[in-house]
Amino acid sequence: MTKFKGTDRYIASRDLEVAVNASVTLARPLLVKGEPGTGKTVLAQEVANALGYPLIEWHVKSTTKAQQGLYEYDAVSRLRDGQLGDERVRDISNYIIRGKLWEAFTSDTPVVLLIDEIDKADIEFPNDLLLELDRMQFYVYETRETIIAKHRPIIIITSNNEKELPDAFLRRCFFHYIRFPDRETMETIVASHYPNIRHDLVREALTLFYEIRGVPGLKKKPATSELLDWLKLLMVEDLPVEVLRARDPKTLIPPLHGALLKNEQDIHLFEKLAFMARRGT
Repeated sequence: MTKFKGTDRYIASRDLEVAVNASVTLARPLLVKGEPGTGKTVLAQEVANALGYPLIEWHVKSTTKAQQGLYEYDAVSRLRDGQLGDERVRDISNYIIRGKLWEAFTSDTPVVLLIDEIDKADIEFPNDLLLELDRMQFYVYETRETIIAKHRPIIIITSNNEKELPDAFLRRCFFHYIRFPDRETMETIVASHYPNIRHDLVREALTLFYEIRGVPGLKKKPATSELLDWLKLLMVEDLPVEVLRARDPKTLIPPLHGALLKNEQDIHLFEKLAFMARRGT
C-alpha cells in the first residue's frame, strides 16, 4: 500500500508521517491530539486523498453515544407504520439506521474513518467501542446478523484533550501529538496555501503572530487556521507592511484582529496591555 507522505496543501512533519504509516502497519487506530487549529481533522481528509480512499466522517458531540456509530433501531417509526398498516413493518431491517462504523465495515473498498473530537462525548464512549474496533465486527440483535468488516478501515481519532481518555482505549491506539509548527514550518504551510503572497508581508505577519501567541494569559492562542484567514484578509485589504511593523503602544491590537482573537477576554487583555503601555510612556 502507498505510504502517506503529506500532500501539497498539508505539510506533515516527519514524525506525523511515521505515525500515520505505523498505525496502518499495526492495524491500530491513530489517536491524534493537539491544540485546536493544528490540522487534526484535516489530516484524515488528506490521508484519504493521498491514498485514494473514500473518507467517512463521524463528528462526535456531547450527546453522541457509541451505539450510534454501529446502528440505531427506529422503533417509533415502525410503530407508526404498523398503526397505518404499512407493509414495511414486516421487515424489521427497514427500521435499522446504519451508523458510520457499519458504513465503513461494509464498504467494498478500504476507507479512512474519522472519529472527530472523541473527548466531547461521555467518558464511557471510547470504552463502548473497544470490542468493535478490536474485532472489526459487531452483532445486530434485531436482525440477528453479524456485520464483519470487508476491509479494515484506516481509523483516525482526534481529541482536543477536553477530558482524559480511558487507559484501556489508549492501549489500543497509536498516539501522536501534533506540536504547533515552528516559524520555518509555518512559512512552508503559508506558501502552500498562498504561493503568490508577498514575502515581506509574511515575514512581518509571522513576527506579529508569534508575538501574540506568546502573550501571557491569552485564553485562546491563534492557530494555523486563524493565521491563514488573517493573511487572506491582509492580502484582500492590501494593507501596507508598515501597519504590521509599527509598535505604537496605542495600537497593540493587530489590524483585522477578529481573525486572530476569538473571545472578548483576549481582546480585553490586549486593550489592558495597550492602556498600561500608554501609562508607561
